Amino acid sequence: MIKITESAIEKLKTLISEENMDVNTHYLRVGVKGGGCSGLSYIMDFDTHTDEDDTVIKIDPINVVINKKSLLYISGTTLDHQGGLNGKGFDWINPNASRTCGCGESFSL
Repeated sequence: MIKITESAIEKLKTLISEENMDVNTHYLRVGVKGGGCSGLSYIMDFDTHTDEDDTVIKIDPINVVINKKSLLYISGTTLDHQGGLNGKGFDWINPNASRTCGCGESFSL
């Protein structure tokens, strides 16, 4: 499936709190869409529902939702967060990617 580092979990919990959401009612939806300079782009948003083709992964305390098509592209991926002055925010570490763009927001297989 996917992994989320402790620093990313802490940042996600902060964002959920700042938006007055609840980890029990909101999911972190991650996936892939066509686009970006390398062909595929990562997507990430909060959602309140799941669809039939979704896989739900509990990464305490976050419930992660991934549709089956996206799961093919990001299985084994780690979501990290780097803060501070030189940090670049959320970072996708995808062992399946054969090429990534300079900003790390898109990839190709």
